[in-house]
Parts: sequence; C-alpha cells; structure tokens
Amino acid sequence: MYHHSTSAAQSAVGFATGVLDPAPAERVRDAIVYQRCTWCGTAMYHRLLCPVCQGSELRTERSEGTGTVRHSTVVHRNTPAARNVSLIEMAEGFVVRGRVMGPPIGIHSGDRVKLSTAKDPVRGEPVFQLLDEPYRAWS
Repeated sequence: MYHHSTSAAQSAVGFATGVLDPAPAERVRDAIVYQRCTWCGTAMYHRLLCPVCQGSELRTERSEGTGTVRHSTVVHRNTPAARNVSLIEMAEGFVVRGRVMGPPIGIHSGDRVKLSTAKDPVRGEPVFQLLDEPYRAWS
C-alpha cells in the first residue's frame, strides 16, 4: 500500500494555483481569459497542465479577442433552428470552440472574427462576429 507523506502533499499544493485565477467580473464579461505556461510559453484554453511540457505553472492572461475560423460546422441537434459550431484560433495561439454570428452557410475556414460576447447566456460559449464580408457565399 502506498502512503503519501504530508510534506510531499503540501509541496504539491500551490503549483496550479495560477491556473484558474478568478478575474474581476467586468474583465471576464468582455474578454476571453486563457492560460500561458510559464516554462515554455504555450497558450491554452481551460487546461490544468500544459499540453506541450506538462508544466503546471500557468498564468492567466486576457485575450485581445481576434482570431481566425479554423473549422465550422452546422448543427441541427437540440435547437429549433440550425446553428454553427466553430473552432477559432485566437491571435494569441490557443483554440476555442464558439459560435459565429451570421448565416451558418456563410462561415468558412480562414474567415477573420472578433469576439462579440465572452459567454453566450444560453450555451455559455464565446460568440464571435465576422470581420470580413459575411455574405460572400451568397454571391
């Protein structure tokens, strides 16, 4: 049987304390908060360990809110109308799942987007708006 010593358990406490630092409410409402590894500099969204070096010393940072659509799909399940679900690569280097406003058929990979709302009141995911011409698929 393996027993943890109290000194080992106490030394592990505090390494990941910066991961989920609570930010002021006014800052979180209009921005996406992400983590950056202090060891290798990798940016990530809602992680406990760095996916590159497995480090647990992460600092919380605020995103500028601009990014590029990497993948978008139309979902018809559990909604009265079709909606899109997109993977957005943010300018800081992390990827976040969210919704892009506009007709689902008009959202393509490579479109530039800007954060509109950090948390959708219904689904709790970020909502983005297109920066480029939104109706190019209709022409």
